Amino acid sequence: MKVLRGRKPRLLLSGAFVSLIGYLSLAVFAAQQEFFAADYGTRAWVRLLQYEALQVPFTVVTHLGDWLGLVPLILLGMALLWRVHRRWAIALPVLMTGAWALQIATKWAAARPRPNLDPWGFPSGHVLSLVVFFGLVIYLVVTASKRRRRWRALACGVCIVTVTLVAFSRLYLDRHWLSDLAGGLTIGMAYLLAAIWIVEVVVAGYGSAEPAEDEVVTVVEDMVATAEAVRVPEEPTGAARRSP
Repeated sequence: MKVLRGRKPRLLLSGAFVSLIGYLSLAVFAAQQEFFAADYGTRAWVRLLQYEALQVPFTVVTHLGDWLGLVPLILLGMALLWRVHRRWAIALPVLMTGAWALQIATKWAAARPRPNLDPWGFPSGHVLSLVVFFGLVIYLVVTASKRRRRWRALACGVCIVTVTLVAFSRLYLDRHWLSDLAGGLTIGMAYLLAAIWIVEVVVAGYGSAEPAEDEVVTVVEDMVATAEAVRVPEEPTGAARRSP
């Protein structure tokens, strides 16, 4: 079981910390029921783009971020990962369940209404969940996939476009403020990076402890066998010396 080493674990924790600070900065304003000028400006701009024909397509797209879209995505992800990355196939449903619990807790803590005055707007649960799911896909594609670089770039691009479309659909349908989306993005990134660190460093390191010990024993045995193979032959006895 491969364990992340070197600078990568520190980068994961640093990214999680920076994302968490960004989220907490937004959450302080959200908890005080305050909004940013960009929230009002973005809402006014989106209203200029609204057309009757786009209502149904964006309603369909936005379901990718709720249970109707996430459950099939999780099941598909588990099936694809089971043979190639079993550790993440097992961790994926746990990760997404944690994301759901996190969004409930953060929405309850902020208790800021949505643009249409429905409760629990901050942060966006759709964006949080999709950042976690597709962020993990991007991580695995970049670090574990053996396909060509252009295919990996295409897969990452599809993930980013999907999250962006769902995020815009939340604005278009007047379900979130722009800062709600930013809150979902930042807390989702913090949670994802921390989860990757736990799975790839802590869990993988614990699981690889015994195999590492066995590997050391094997190396020592090989060294002993090699030493015996190249050992200098013993000197012949006296009788052997006198023989012609």
